[in-house]
Amino acid sequence: MRGFFLGATAAAVLLLTSLAPVPAAASTHEAGAGTAAPSTAATTAAPPATAVNAEDWTPPLSTRGRWIVDAKGNRFKLRSGNWHGASGTWKGSGSREDDANHHAGENSGRIPLGLDRAPMAEIIAGFKEIGINSVRLPFSNEMIHDSRPVTDGAVAANPSLRGKTPLQVYDVVVRELTAAGLAVILNNHTNTTRWCCGLDGNERWNASQSTETWENDWLFMVRRYKDNKRVVGADLYNEVRRDLWDDPNWGLGDKHDWFAASQRLGDRILTEANPDLLIIVEGINWTGLPVDGFPHGRPTLEPVRHLSHTLVDSGKLVYSAHFYGYTGPNHSGATGLGETSDPRYQDLTPAELVDVLNRQAFYVAAEQDRHFTAPVWISEFGVGGREETSARARAWFENFVDHLIRTDADFAYWPLVGWHEGRRGNGWALLHWDASGHRMGLYDGDDWRAAAWTRLIRATGRTGPVAPVAHWSMLSPDHGDFIASRRMRALPDWDPGARKAVCPDGQRLLGLAHTGNRGLCSDVTTGTPANPAGTHEVVVDERHVAPGQDWAHGYSKLQCADGQYLAGYSVRGRAVSAALCVPAPAGTLGTSGRTVWFDRGDNRGPAPQGGDFAYGHYKGQCANDEYVAGIAYTGRLGSARTPDALYCRKLR
Repeated sequence: MRGFFLGATAAAVLLLTSLAPVPAAASTHEAGAGTAAPSTAATTAAPPATAVNAEDWTPPLSTRGRWIVDAKGNRFKLRSGNWHGASGTWKGSGSREDDANHHAGENSGRIPLGLDRAPMAEIIAGFKEIGINSVRLPFSNEMIHDSRPVTDGAVAANPSLRGKTPLQVYDVVVRELTAAGLAVILNNHTNTTRWCCGLDGNERWNASQSTETWENDWLFMVRRYKDNKRVVGADLYNEVRRDLWDDPNWGLGDKHDWFAASQRLGDRILTEANPDLLIIVEGINWTGLPVDGFPHGRPTLEPVRHLSHTLVDSGKLVYSAHFYGYTGPNHSGATGLGETSDPRYQDLTPAELVDVLNRQAFYVAAEQDRHFTAPVWISEFGVGGREETSARARAWFENFVDHLIRTDADFAYWPLVGWHEGRRGNGWALLHWDASGHRMGLYDGDDWRAAAWTRLIRATGRTGPVAPVAHWSMLSPDHGDFIASRRMRALPDWDPGARKAVCPDGQRLLGLAHTGNRGLCSDVTTGTPANPAGTHEVVVDERHVAPGQDWAHGYSKLQCADGQYLAGYSVRGRAVSAALCVPAPAGTLGTSGRTVWFDRGDNRGPAPQGGDFAYGHYKGQCANDEYVAGIAYTGRLGSARTPDALYCRKLR
């Protein structure tokens, strides 16, 4: 809610205490009604026999509908973990050298945690032992530019890293992870190298730096690892949330618009740096002040249903979300100051939890043939280990793992690496090392999470080849150009002063909204005919409406010539400005057509695919075996030259 505040000091304290991502101590809530009993089988679990070999998958990765696939088209399930530390563990006050001033007393030394305690090869071998095939590797923008060498103590167990900068250490970590056959997802976790997530300058991608710096840093990182094909993804920013004064938003077009920022950067990465990468976009983590009686909550991926990304390369988008039991759909996770009466996820019954999870995130993968359909990667979830005594927290973890298995979801546990002394410590990590280099692992026989983790890693799910699917793509020129075509992005402006929307190459326009300027593209059925000449025509009048073939009498019409299909359009304000027509090979487009009116209600056929691409607006849509050949509108009194009808013709 823009403009509301409790006073700078009060609001700052409230937010700082309410948005911490992982508590250092276990919760003390007791089990409630409808909560599943914690598992008692943990001590009998055995390490999963899932060694990851370089031959198991072939990069690069892409997507087919809700699935991630490798270069051979085989499903590649992200069974991941987070190796944190390079994004910072310092809590923001006191000496950075004092371990006590770091989260849970674990000082990473500005590099991935644990390199002071165990050789890198041992740590990576531990990852493979517990069955993961990929690592989410957080970094900060500050780390990229940090020229100070790491201390000798920070790399005591890896002396070959002495004298290197944090980025140079990160380089080695990436190299060794991928050499072991693991996939690496780069994750821009924070702006500054400090622990997330309060009023810490890391609330947004541009909270303590410019959007330009953020984009340039990403292009630098992507180009740095371009030749390493096992670096497979760019996770654009972590847990976008409210700062003291402003909320992030999804589609308002201002400097806090996470949808627009991630859309723009995703396209820049694919077109300017590395077309092979998965582009991973997390939902919004928090809006509003966590105070009873005032709007607040965790939108997560709910806005995607009405406004989804369309990248220049279909098959590169992955959405992500985070879930922890001590937070909730409207609960910040605070205890005490900043705590509200809203339920936490761990307070929900198993049935309630499933409903909330599906509404907030899992629907994106579950609902097929929608403009938003994409893989969903739960890139953070976790729970305390040996010292977690809360029955609610334990039951939540069991129930959440069950849902990951039930939905065959991609996941990444937080965190992989932690510290222990005498088998005591923060306890959230799956693997811990003490100051003498002794490891305490998940499968040492006393970690209650072992059985659930084994169940998750060994769960049966989709494997093998995934058939290609039809793409459904939303066009949303709400605040500016929305050109998803590589070809058209490289050409001069074809309608100066107008907002332009163009389908991705290989797709054709199939639907338009009466108001709101949204469009729907697809390559469904026979696929969109190729553009052999690589040309186009901008149509602004009725030159191609043949005598005696007026398909919208009394209306102005923008019609493509025979042998062309509509691949884009432009608008000025709400009004149609021009149609972008693309030629097809001879004989691939039919010439007989029908008029689809949608000025007084939806007209999308009996079982339309693609989903509601213009929520709250009337929509028209051609059938799956048709293409749009024209748009009709009127400027008469009471009208605003917005689309009223489509001319739909058959594909041959």
